[in-house]
Parts: sequence; structure tokens; C-alpha cells
Amino acid sequence: MMQPAEIPTLPRGVRLHWDRVRETWVLLAPERAITLDQVGHAILSEVDGSRSFGEITAGLAAKYNAPQEQIAKDSAGFLGALRERRFLEVA
Repeated sequence: MMQPAEIPTLPRGVRLHWDRVRETWVLLAPERAITLDQVGHAILSEVDGSRSFGEITAGLAAKYNAPQEQIAKDSAGFLGALRERRFLEVA
């Protein structure tokens, strides 16, 4: 589970990319790609390597008028899965 003070960041070589052919957002890494849904893209578009997980979830809660606790729970699961697959690092 991600802690509010942890700072998620995309490792070198990993980036968000708009795939024109599929008309969807993907997370690209060397020789790997993950197609993102709207929720995944919303979360990853806030990951800038400087803001903490708590700041990211507070911003998403305000943007989407949703409870921060629910956003944090959903985001932690998504980001945790990316971390396990080495698409994300946490400081």
C-alpha cells in the first residue's frame, strides 16, 4: 500500500504516450506497453516525480469531486500493480 508521503515517479524510459492507431493512452516502457483506461490515465497524468501520493490523491479528489479515501484506495492498487511490474518507482 502506498503511503501519503511517498512520491511515485516514472522510471527512465517509461512514459505516457497517445497511441494514434488505437486512439488511446498507453504507458510505454522498453519492449513493453500497457493500454490505459480513463482512470489509469487520470492517475498517471498526475504523477510528475515531485508530488507525493497524498497530494496526487487530494488533487484527483478535488478534480473529480470524489472522496479522497476512495481515490487513494483505488490509486494505491493501480500504482502498486505498476510498481510490481517495474513501470513505476517510489521515493
